[in-house]
Amino acid sequence: MTAAAEMLKARLAGLSPRYGIVLGSGLGSLVEAVSDPVRISYADIPGFPVSAVSGHAGELVAGKIGDVPVIVLSGRVHFYERGDANAMRVPIETLKALGVETLILTNSAGSLRENLPPGSVMQITDHINFSGVSPLIGVESDDRFVGLTSAYDPELAERMRAAAIKLDIPLGSGVYMWFSGPNFETPAEIRMARIMGADAVGMSTVPEVILARFFGLKVAAASVITNFGAGMTGGELSHHETKDMAPIGGRRLASILTEMISAKA
Repeated sequence: MTAAAEMLKARLAGLSPRYGIVLGSGLGSLVEAVSDPVRISYADIPGFPVSAVSGHAGELVAGKIGDVPVIVLSGRVHFYERGDANAMRVPIETLKALGVETLILTNSAGSLRENLPPGSVMQITDHINFSGVSPLIGVESDDRFVGLTSAYDPELAERMRAAAIKLDIPLGSGVYMWFSGPNFETPAEIRMARIMGADAVGMSTVPEVILARFFGLKVAAASVITNFGAGMTGGELSHHETKDMAPIGGRRLASILTEMISAKA
């Protein structure tokens, strides 16, 4: 067990989390659904990385959603901060050590489809690792050859769709393409991404999916759409737009995930 897991096990007073949830930029509203929360700063957890990106709280919140014990990681460290695809390894390995079986990943993303406007939510059904890097580079065992055919668990995907239908919240679906960032994409790169089959683009999540599958966790993921891709509207992109728009779709996604998790209690 990692030092982080040992420390958290002592702090969580018997809580046995079944779900881990990673929140992207501006998506902190889901934390409000956690009852009896225990909040611990990443800075106080051994080995946890601390992000310098605005919009990421950088704290672990443990408690329950409905009757289901969960751990929410409010904020992540991105590849572009240090050039390290393995940046979220310790948090994800720690979740596994604490008994988490399912990891739900969220992010803010740019849409490549006119029918997926800012403020909407897209369930991720597959991804394209355009960055070409992997958090498993350097792992010295055959465990590094992780299959990703079913990286996004079909049962979890169906439960997410059922929750959205029950709440009458539109839920798109599509392929997420990971660019390394931190700069936004060019119009030519967006045109390429569309040709290659991507529906949204972003700067996170894919390394965490790979790590989660490496550690044997089931994965579900969703993007909150904050903007259209470069060249689709004529305007320039900015992180301020991401932070401004993320809470709108974030509230919708928080409702979907709350229903999805509570319904399985």
